Amino acid sequence: MIEKVLLAFSDDGVATVTLNNPPLNIYDLEMRDGLIEAITAVRDHPDARVLVLQTEAKHFSAGADLSEFGSAESIFHARRIRWDRDPWLPLLALPIPTLAVLKGFAIGSGMEMAMLCDLRIAASGTIMGLPETKLGMLPAAGGTQSLTRLIGPDKASPLILTGRNIEVDEAHQLGIVNEIVSPENLQDRVNAISQRLIAMNPKVVANLKRCIFASSDLPLDQGLKLESELSQSTVS
Repeated sequence: MIEKVLLAFSDDGVATVTLNNPPLNIYDLEMRDGLIEAITAVRDHPDARVLVLQTEAKHFSAGADLSEFGSAESIFHARRIRWDRDPWLPLLALPIPTLAVLKGFAIGSGMEMAMLCDLRIAASGTIMGLPETKLGMLPAAGGTQSLTRLIGPDKASPLILTGRNIEVDEAHQLGIVNEIVSPENLQDRVNAISQRLIAMNPKVVANLKRCIFASSDLPLDQGLKLESELSQSTVS
């Protein structure tokens, strides 16, 4: 049986998690469990310095496997089963930088897992979107929260409410994608970003991530206090 999530560690600290359910990398229960195991392994690996989430298939991910919902009482009950174990919070909580590498379709849970990463680069021609609304559902892999945090409610609301797909140029203009790269240069750019992240002090990176994440939740005075405390602990 094909393993739908592959994990590899390089000698210099790059942990590469590869979605491996071609051609569309549909997100199913097996992929979910594979992602949980892979992300947990990265978290526990003492030498992991950066996580790269990618695929070698044509498409990053076209979202959830709706056929799996057929045996449940309803599509909503099936989704509730998935929530009992999810990889999204472990991915978000990683203390190392995370980089999503997008191409083809990155829609539904494919887009959502990418938005939980710190950085997103995409090949030209990538299509993104949260189509769950058109199926009568909420984006339940963090889409309403992560997209709103990324680009603000005014820009996020039309995309979430209509469920329309967008081309990568629009995603870049909105701030969903950090960079657009030609497909032939994508891997070289991934390598360059990874090496730049590896060169940083891992304790500094972990504290930077804590500060950035806290900025969405803490009042400014508390955020400044946290930044000051972490800054002092970094140099001590």
